[in-house]
Amino acid sequence: MITRHIEKILTSDDYGRQMRFLAGPRQTGKTTITQKLVAKELYFNWDIKTVKDHYRNDPYFFETNIYDTPGKPWVAHDEIHKMPKWKNILKDYFDKFEGQARFIISGSARLDLFRKSGDSLAGRYFLFKLYPLTLSEAVGATPILPDASINALDFIDKQFSRLTYHQDALEQLLAFSGFPEPFLKANTRFYNRWSNALIDRLIREDVRDLTRIIELQNIETLAGLLPQRIGSPFSLNSVREEMSVSYNAVKNAVAAAELVYMIFMVPPYSKKISRTLKKEKKCYFFNWMLAADEAARFENYVAIELTSLTEFWNDSGTGTYRLFFIRTKDGKESDFLITQNSNPWCLFEVKLKDGPIEKHHYKHAGHLGGIPIVVLCKENKVLKKGDNNSFRVSASRFF
Repeated sequence: MITRHIEKILTSDDYGRQMRFLAGPRQTGKTTITQKLVAKELYFNWDIKTVKDHYRNDPYFFETNIYDTPGKPWVAHDEIHKMPKWKNILKDYFDKFEGQARFIISGSARLDLFRKSGDSLAGRYFLFKLYPLTLSEAVGATPILPDASINALDFIDKQFSRLTYHQDALEQLLAFSGFPEPFLKANTRFYNRWSNALIDRLIREDVRDLTRIIELQNIETLAGLLPQRIGSPFSLNSVREEMSVSYNAVKNAVAAAELVYMIFMVPPYSKKISRTLKKEKKCYFFNWMLAADEAARFENYVAIELTSLTEFWNDSGTGTYRLFFIRTKDGKESDFLITQNSNPWCLFEVKLKDGPIEKHHYKHAGHLGGIPIVVLCKENKVLKKGDNNSFRVSASRFF
């Protein structure tokens, strides 16, 4: 069984009394993790009718189970966010049982997007994210946890110290996705059936249950248009014209696709936040297999790897890391930028084959304070250090 990096920190005492919210796409392994961490009698899936019936008959239906379990046990409530007034339910549980139990709340929706001003759960939880498998998880490697003072060159040196190229595992991820079940089965027919069923469930169940969107057909149409737009500036107006619907209809469809972890957006970097918000973002699938071609799929995969890396560091409390991309007015682009505590930290470019680094990447890195440039190649056996803190390396070794 694959061990996920989040398991090493999710129940750490470092995060105090707060509930642990574990959110991420369907079938990434949230249920598997929570069932490993809690006693069988203290795991409750609110997608199951009997759990909802128990709640209606007695809101504290699990209280006896808590007192029958030694110590201060973990209690898991899975998919409870689909219940009306779920935040009030959790606030009540936390306030009543804080001295007797600790809580893991897992869900297949962007629980952070439910947050509003005056949130009744404010101060009562920390959010952790579980995304598709990374290469280091797939091969059982130990994640690197930087402290707030680590610089990008130290991090790169540590990544380069990994001596093995895991090209076979990388190819398996790119062929069968980072979702544990199809990845482990490595069977094309199984993946195709699994993928179709997942998309249908996201649209027919999750979007319907979590939003007020009636026109589910808009989500299906959007999902069909997105593969051609992976890695490119995402224009709502362009999509609106192609779908022949209103601007608000497209905006709602995109928001719903983000809410249920079908897609995520990477914003452009700007020193002025107001300028950043006005610029078009880039869109990626959580399932990189849906990307249109080999280059887009590999870029989408790297986007997931870097997103998972930064989110894991954030969840660990080691600093504040964010993922951006760079695009200048003349159209020159660098695929990804990681910032550390709002400061440019490391620039990344994605290539299928190794080759010279284009001049505009050096220009971008210089304008951002002389930060390192790492070119991540799908090609195997690449490891080169150049001038001006530039590096070219196989993704199968770096990740």
